[in-house]
Amino acid sequence: MLSIQDLSISYGKIRAVDNASLHVEKGEIVALIGLNGAGKSTLLRTVAGITRHESGSIHFNGASVTGQSAAHIARKGIALVLEGRSTLKHMSVMENLILGTYFRTDRAQATAEIDMMLNRFPALKPRMKQAAGTLSGGEQQMLVIARALLSRPQLLMLDEPSLGLAPLIIERIFELIQELNNEGMTILLVEQNANQALRLSHRGYVMETGRILLEDSGANLLADDRVQKAYLGV
Repeated sequence: MLSIQDLSISYGKIRAVDNASLHVEKGEIVALIGLNGAGKSTLLRTVAGITRHESGSIHFNGASVTGQSAAHIARKGIALVLEGRSTLKHMSVMENLILGTYFRTDRAQATAEIDMMLNRFPALKPRMKQAAGTLSGGEQQMLVIARALLSRPQLLMLDEPSLGLAPLIIERIFELIQELNNEGMTILLVEQNANQALRLSHRGYVMETGRILLEDSGANLLADDRVQKAYLGV
């Protein structure tokens, strides 16, 4: 579904991503792990059309999306949930959800799916008129995931979805990721909780200083001595 070849991205003289290649097959959960500053978020933002690349290519469902605008890529079926719970804080919960349907033309179905999304995320139901910025961290994370799902993506990219959340909410986030995948959603997951991410994923990549160092199944990476020492605290 997603193929990234020899992607390089720089911020001025700093090379954030260096000739990185990875792929995501339809129906997979693929984890991308690495220390802070490894280039993981930059890679996701570039796939989503937010950050400009220097060289390399990105293909989605066999068609090039290299260098395309974020709006074009979103319409193609890629949704990115940014790190830091990127709600539009001064807008209401309902307004945030409506924005998730912005590109859709099936307005009646989109409205019905907002109701369905509230059944999936019941904590949002009593807060529909509330400003998104006043929600708890867990509620904001649920809101941005719900907003992304309302665009009906084929590929959902999640950047640090558990960051800064309470343990019970983190557990629910990972349960949700598994549920979505069981329903057929393809997921590219960047996550500091490497242990949980690899347990959940079909395959994983290890990224360090902008480069992809390892690729293997989630189980094999969990058992790898280098991964255990560097990322799992073993």
